[in-house]
Amino acid sequence: MDTHRNWAQDVLRCQICKTPGPSMYCDICHIHLCKTCVGEHISDESQKHEVVSFEKRGSTSKCPKHSSNISVLYCEQCDILICTKCASCENHRGHTFIELIKIVDGKKNIIQKDLEELEKSIFPKYQEIASKIQARKPDLNKKLKSDVDEMDIKNLAVLNEQENEITRINSKITQSIADLNKLLNSNDVRRVTAYKSRNAEFIGLLPKLTISLPHFTLQNINKNQLCQQLGSLSVLYIGAESSFLGRLLSDEPRITRYIKTEFGENKLRSVSCLSDEIWTCGEDKMIRIYNLRGEPVKSVQTKSGNWPSDIAVTKGGNLVYTDCNDRSVNIFLNTQIETVIRLQSWIPCNVCSTSSGDLLVVMDHDDDTQTKVVRYSGFTEKQSIQYDDKGQLLFSSGGQKYISENRNLDICVSDYVARAVVVVNQAGKLRFTYTGPPCTTEGSFSPVGITTDSQSRILTSDFEKHRIHILDQDGEFLRYIDNFLLNNPFGLCVDNRDSLYGAEYSTGKVKKIQYYM
Repeated sequence: MDTHRNWAQDVLRCQICKTPGPSMYCDICHIHLCKTCVGEHISDESQKHEVVSFEKRGSTSKCPKHSSNISVLYCEQCDILICTKCASCENHRGHTFIELIKIVDGKKNIIQKDLEELEKSIFPKYQEIASKIQARKPDLNKKLKSDVDEMDIKNLAVLNEQENEITRINSKITQSIADLNKLLNSNDVRRVTAYKSRNAEFIGLLPKLTISLPHFTLQNINKNQLCQQLGSLSVLYIGAESSFLGRLLSDEPRITRYIKTEFGENKLRSVSCLSDEIWTCGEDKMIRIYNLRGEPVKSVQTKSGNWPSDIAVTKGGNLVYTDCNDRSVNIFLNTQIETVIRLQSWIPCNVCSTSSGDLLVVMDHDDDTQTKVVRYSGFTEKQSIQYDDKGQLLFSSGGQKYISENRNLDICVSDYVARAVVVVNQAGKLRFTYTGPPCTTEGSFSPVGITTDSQSRILTSDFEKHRIHILDQDGEFLRYIDNFLLNNPFGLCVDNRDSLYGAEYSTGKVKKIQYYM
């Protein structure tokens, strides 16, 4: 007889009659029950009960505020599980509630997609890089054995360092795959609903190894300096060529966070972000900063007390804003606001910070007949973009014109008055003008906010149609972000994980949207 097996089976008993192998479980009282004793247990009406099969234990969640109640709803704004009593509380007035079962099903779908992406796309690419490193190591031993010995040692160390980093990431991905498989089979409601995708951590900037072995450069021989002129050997190059994994656009973009700002209705205009803070401005003198949970962090009042026309956050994390009323561009440094540019005859409107640290400022002339984009380097004018090759104005005069630099260094401007997105290259030469999808019969295009992502895709808000157009870097229409997700979208920005933030002018909300798979 297998006494150990019998002992293991006998450990778990009904906590009322002590019958071994109970098949039921009360998720509220956390006790094991046999089917016979279920009726006796729930007859105690001093508290609520939720009896489920033993395999589904943990599928019921207590309300964090009312411990005697069961969480049956999810509050989108607060990102928490609540009971029906919570839903009627003042703290949740006006909030959107979703049935818990729908949230769990939705989360498990996300978990399944993340798991498939890890197994079929992300992990294989890291494995490919690891194998390339292994294959290229022997190349270092096939070079000339002279002055390159020291070079050989240094670059082998670089390869080893890259190999170690890839191995470390592969280990994390393997663990994440195991965790996702466990979560898919789990009935733990809180763990499932609390799931946050980590795939973006692995997608990021994936290094593509580039190795160039030394080559000999022949020189013209000078008899007087023969020894010095025989030739030279180039340096071995090992580098990492930045390359994002291709992210597929989702057929069902979804909102992952609401941030209810203090601007209120018909006032929120611009949004800019770093990795952990969201900067907003609208039709009052305050620039407000929120964390990713939607909680206010601090507010900055403009130097003049005027509305800021637009805001941008530099690579160094400093806030820049334009003030059209006093013709200035200002920067917020160490709790102080410094005016760095003041114009004459021109009015600064919208602004963005570039990858090189320059500022691009859209400005209108006093006579309201001209608009141009000016590049400032160190707050000194470096470039002016106003005309095409035929001497025609690139931009309409007046109206909203948000601006963004693309990953390929193109400059993208949304021209609301012209009903177009105008894109020029780094030198200011016109590349293309986008006026809406081909063959559309849906009326005029009304672009306002504009931003770009890691794939050099261009995203622009269509204010009147309540949606966002996504284009590739050459101006080809890809798809909309629609499905009633946005209401009068104005300013847009994308963070370093390709999460999109849209400022709703009519509601004063910032919505975080995941638009890729």
